[in-house]
Amino acid sequence: MADSKGKKDKKKLSLTSKIFIGLIGGLILGVIFNLFVPHGYVRDTIFVDGIFYVIGNGFIRLMKMLVVPLVFCSLVCGASAIGDTKSLGKVGGKTILFYLCTTALAVTVAISVATLIRPGIGLNMSSIVKGDAVAAESTSAVDTILNIIPENPIGALANGSMLQIILFALLVGILLAKMGEKAELISNFLNQCNDLMMEMTNLVMQFAPLGVFCMITRTFSNLGFDGFIPLLKYMISVIIGLAIQCFIVYMIMLLLFTRLNPVRFIKRFFPVMAFAFSTSTSNATIPVNIDTLEEKIGVSRKISSFTIPLGATINMDGTSIMQGVAVVFAAQAYGMHLGISGYLTVIATATLASIGTAGIPSVGLVTLSMVFAAVGLPVEAISLIMGVDRILDMMRTAVNITGDAVCTTIVAHQNGDLDKNVFYDTEGSNA
Repeated sequence: MADSKGKKDKKKLSLTSKIFIGLIGGLILGVIFNLFVPHGYVRDTIFVDGIFYVIGNGFIRLMKMLVVPLVFCSLVCGASAIGDTKSLGKVGGKTILFYLCTTALAVTVAISVATLIRPGIGLNMSSIVKGDAVAAESTSAVDTILNIIPENPIGALANGSMLQIILFALLVGILLAKMGEKAELISNFLNQCNDLMMEMTNLVMQFAPLGVFCMITRTFSNLGFDGFIPLLKYMISVIIGLAIQCFIVYMIMLLLFTRLNPVRFIKRFFPVMAFAFSTSTSNATIPVNIDTLEEKIGVSRKISSFTIPLGATINMDGTSIMQGVAVVFAAQAYGMHLGISGYLTVIATATLASIGTAGIPSVGLVTLSMVFAAVGLPVEAISLIMGVDRILDMMRTAVNITGDAVCTTIVAHQNGDLDKNVFYDTEGSNA
């Protein structure tokens, strides 16, 4: 009886497998809808913009519902778990420095790749369907710094102002650690809230396969092959830039700082990358990322519960790569020349624009308008890439969360909070 029960458990599909099935199924059905189902009320209104849209976006809304309480509770508990202020300062300083350096490096990689491939040269502007681009307001460096400080923490929580939430959560966590037993009641309450949010996330995640299936189906239903042809070189440039950042830059850093096997790291972390690819939201991967780092990589939760939510907000390397390529692409398409100073401006602006960017689908298109404005490109140029951004958004989100994980692993190793026995445990390799 025990053996038969064990076989049933083995046959039971994991959530990751179900998400993969939903992703592949959605891709196939989306292509079928695009190529073989004629446009009409049933196809467009009932299915594509009805059932698929409602279920897919309903799942994203459920994930967004969790973001603010999850980030707040995770950071408070993470900051208080690290303990003394000195340790927290070391971890925080290393993490932020790593995130900023990799983001600047990512933009440099993107510009280099796009300059070699020259995606905007010879572009037939009349063959591209224009869309409505949303401009982001440009803010000065002084205002950006001041906007990190919340005038009203409750208002910041209500409005989802992530940098303000992070600052407030860090202060609460640091003071809880300093007060010790005097704040034990509040500390226990917030730890229980964190556990509650993790459980709620697990509940919402049960709907992930269906949500992913509907989102992917709708995406590929709307993307015809004609839309790919003029933008193929742009897509290839972004994909190459993302691949270099993810599989070369990150893995070299991982090997140099931790001596961990990069191939094994990718194998163990791949389910999280697949989930990020499916949902296109860094925030949705926070609990999955933390769990995987603890159970398969050996990173202490007290480190990851601090660095991962922080990374989901300020570390957007994949988004920065898209922005770097998009600037070169648009400049070439419009016949504008960007000199060395222009490229340096792009690197600086894209790095700063990534800070505080919400980890939700396609938000990079909004912050891209700030980068375009900084080098004098028309914001309308963003409409050139809107048609294919959804697919690239999936890929860059996977790169974003991989950067968060690599940074967390390096910081944990330097802090003595990385258990390499977990990483090299063969029994848990398929878990």
